[in-house]
Amino acid sequence: VKNMAFLHILILIIIVISQCNVIGQPQISQKFVDEIKDYQDIANKIIEYSLNGTGQNQSYNRLATFVDKYGARVAGSEELEDAIDYMLDRLRVDGLDNVHGEEVNVTHWVRGNEWAQLLIPRMYKISILGLGSSIGTPQDGIIADAVVMRSFDELDQRKDEVRDRIVIFNPTYRGYGNTVQYRVDSASKAAKYGAKATLIRTIAPFSIYTPHTGMQRYDKDVLKIPTACITIEDANMFDRLELNGERLRIQLYMEAKDESPRISRNTVAELTGSSLPDEVVVVSGHMDSWDVGQGAMDDGGGAFISWQALSTIKALGLKPKRTIRLIMWTDEEGGGIGSQQYYELHKKEANNISIMFESDEGVFTPYGIQFTGASEGKDMMKEIGKLLTAINASEVYDRGGGTDVAWWRSEKVPTGSIANHNEDYFWYHHSNGDTMDVLNPHQMNLCSAVWTVYAYVLADMNELLPRG
Repeated sequence: VKNMAFLHILILIIIVISQCNVIGQPQISQKFVDEIKDYQDIANKIIEYSLNGTGQNQSYNRLATFVDKYGARVAGSEELEDAIDYMLDRLRVDGLDNVHGEEVNVTHWVRGNEWAQLLIPRMYKISILGLGSSIGTPQDGIIADAVVMRSFDELDQRKDEVRDRIVIFNPTYRGYGNTVQYRVDSASKAAKYGAKATLIRTIAPFSIYTPHTGMQRYDKDVLKIPTACITIEDANMFDRLELNGERLRIQLYMEAKDESPRISRNTVAELTGSSLPDEVVVVSGHMDSWDVGQGAMDDGGGAFISWQALSTIKALGLKPKRTIRLIMWTDEEGGGIGSQQYYELHKKEANNISIMFESDEGVFTPYGIQFTGASEGKDMMKEIGKLLTAINASEVYDRGGGTDVAWWRSEKVPTGSIANHNEDYFWYHHSNGDTMDVLNPHQMNLCSAVWTVYAYVLADMNELLPRG
């Protein structure tokens, strides 16, 4: 009896293991595998062109010319609109199809002059950057004692100390996604308890006395108060001073204000498909930036490797079946404002869009892509990724996409982004440090090759990616 029971258990284990193996197997046919293998020669040509041919350093050099000429490109500014005019001209000169701007309404926040000064326990100039959508101070500024909070929980516990004070937030950095809430929500949370203003420790893991800006939001049911970021070094200093029993008194002056929305444009160009022109693969990045630095990394790099993908395919004389569409989004930094309006205008095309690619997390050394979509689609992407084994960029991970393409997930359109070694991305993000010096031409060549191979194969293979 014991032997029979053991045998039954063993059979059940074998059945479970066999079922797990079936579940883990790729959901694609051998025919598809063979189809993708046939693209290896084209993939090799794209890689060679990008790394050693005419395309070598092209995206980097184009971007350097662009950001050196136009600098930061905040939504609503003349700098952004001049930059868009320039790009439309360059895309036409490049011989791309259907080059045009699509008008959208965008935010128009203006920083103005700003400064802060520690008055007690000593005179000390504080480096600040006002946060997006912040209001300004009164004309004479704000002079108030300050308190330091390390978390929202501490704010709630010490709420009686907040009224009529400047609240300094000094949270421990636990990754951008976990810590950015302090930039976004601190002003409203402190205003609820009567604070006059907030100063937020820069949301970054590292600083050389560099404040980083970014978007913040006001809750509807609280009084708006000025809010700015400060350096990690100053936040830690204020923390130590308070722990040592010192009184903190600060003067803050900000001219920040929201002005009326303006008209901007999403920038669009295409390579028209040879036989299925109504079916589309989208590659994208955003053209706007914050009003500091050059917006080279965030997101000039992503926008320009997307342009490079179309440029490379055209230069090599390749003619994919489907249309490849480049979109350089406007007002991503305001919360995906331009891309949301594009989605509302074009969502009826969702069934004809194979994938929405977005590069907005750096163009450093790539090791693959990230993908969001059906499991069968991910298996298909893994086969395409094998074409990039020679440059060690064949991996496929989950959670692909970004702010500007996330809208399309409600239509089950797959989304993707570049997986790259962007460990230092937030050292420079939204700061004066975001310049061409952050980027490396060879790394951009590699990213361009990855972007181009995926764009071309997805546009030329026999079927669209499945929905899901």
